Amino acid sequence: MEFILSYLDALVDLSNAMAPYILFGLLFAGILHTLVPDTIVKNHLGRNSIGSVIKATVFGIPLPVCSCGVISLATSIKKSGASNGSTLAFLISTPITGVDSILATYGMFGWVFTIYRVITSMIISIIAGILSNVYVKEEPKEESKPKATFSMQVPAEQDPKVNCCSSSTCEDEKPNILHDSLSYAFVTLLKDIASPLLIGLLLGALITVSVPQNLSEILIEYNWLSYLIAIAIAVPMYVCATASLPIAAGLMLAGVSPGAAFVFLSAGPATNTVTIGVVKKMLGMRTLYIYLGTIIIGSIIFGLGLDYLFRDVNVKALVHMDEHASLLAWASSVVLWIFVLYYVLKPCFFKEKECSDDSCCSS
Repeated sequence: MEFILSYLDALVDLSNAMAPYILFGLLFAGILHTLVPDTIVKNHLGRNSIGSVIKATVFGIPLPVCSCGVISLATSIKKSGASNGSTLAFLISTPITGVDSILATYGMFGWVFTIYRVITSMIISIIAGILSNVYVKEEPKEESKPKATFSMQVPAEQDPKVNCCSSSTCEDEKPNILHDSLSYAFVTLLKDIASPLLIGLLLGALITVSVPQNLSEILIEYNWLSYLIAIAIAVPMYVCATASLPIAAGLMLAGVSPGAAFVFLSAGPATNTVTIGVVKKMLGMRTLYIYLGTIIIGSIIFGLGLDYLFRDVNVKALVHMDEHASLLAWASSVVLWIFVLYYVLKPCFFKEKECSDDSCCSS
């Protein structure tokens, strides 16, 4: 009974921590999709080239979006025509850094650590993106026929099919930015990630409860193996880039090497059970292997490099952030769970109505 209560508490805490970022990411992705033409994304990120991977990495670094909010943005970019490599590079670089995280890193560890963290996240992202483009062949994208079907012959006002598939209102052919953004964010995108999101939340809470309390002591005791232990904890666990900083600083002050703490800082924000499920569904199993392998190996290698670089340096600055769930976090969590449970349970209770015409089906 005590374990169940602890699990439910962890699930609530995890939901409160993730929900605001996920909803913000969905909204941001919806606005981005509405305002930025698909052709721009296809031209810059759609090619299987090194240039598109670098652009996706650079574009993702300054965004203040964590490992849960980036899921929505990456899904949107992929749907807009970005290549697997570009999507993967964006998915890795964005949560590790961010303007807020960069400033917080500088405040805690100084400019050397900050620059090192930004550069290494770029390198890991670019390598993962290039490997994905080289070793993963994407399925050819099917061109949808609806637009050519009724744009030439039937006026929009007289065609009743427009009501079920047009992104703009029937009365006014001008796009409604707010309506289109919300529809794309909370219908198209959220429906796509609802199932892996639910599984990730349930599994992530279970892992959180199972992690031993004396984490620092374990990492100190095993020394070099602390790298592997940090990876084993960081990969499945949800932790934002900024929130991971005081944890890493606390580990270092407790005696853990800066390299092991860096492994946690790098792999923690870049991965979690939710993102792993989404990557598998959206980009495929082979890309998932590249995603996890590049982050794990890259984090360990750069962690060793940081240990060498900081072999004579002691980290003294520590900024402790102990955030309690706000009213916004609780409200966001309730809204998110309503949407997720609706999309997950809907097929069980309501049979999806199949479209007789392709023009009625949204992508």
